[in-house]
Amino acid sequence: MAKEIDGYLKLQIRGGAANPSPPVGPALGSKGLNIMEFCKQFNARTQEKKGQLLPVLVTIYKDKSFDFVVKTPPAPVLLMEAAKLKKGSAESNRIKVGTVTWDQIKQIAETKMPDLNAFKLESAMKMVAGTARSMGIKVSGRAPWNN
Repeated sequence: MAKEIDGYLKLQIRGGAANPSPPVGPALGSKGLNIMEFCKQFNARTQEKKGQLLPVLVTIYKDKSFDFVVKTPPAPVLLMEAAKLKKGSAESNRIKVGTVTWDQIKQIAETKMPDLNAFKLESAMKMVAGTARSMGIKVSGRAPWNN
């Protein structure tokens, strides 16, 4: 028989760096989950992604057990990494703070593909390019589908 789900919890934690301090501890503790068990499992599962910001979806069951799914890093984080920026533009329509190429957009789209609701890589690239524009990052070159 399947376990009865009590709720869900969304967190963003750096890979390999989960610890019981805020925001992880209070979020899990308020739901009655074993904080140290989560931290051990998360750190073991994300050793190869050390330091990257990773979204996590925790499924909480009625018996206070849990499962979690680690998603791919958010597109803005990957874009800032590619453009070597600390943060996006305050006025993205006027002030451009960085530049990325279509090859970088393609790499990011391939990374994000499992978590995006796109069937084609071209659609995923358009989504990532839109995120870049809204952050004040210029996409240089011609789009591959316009050649």
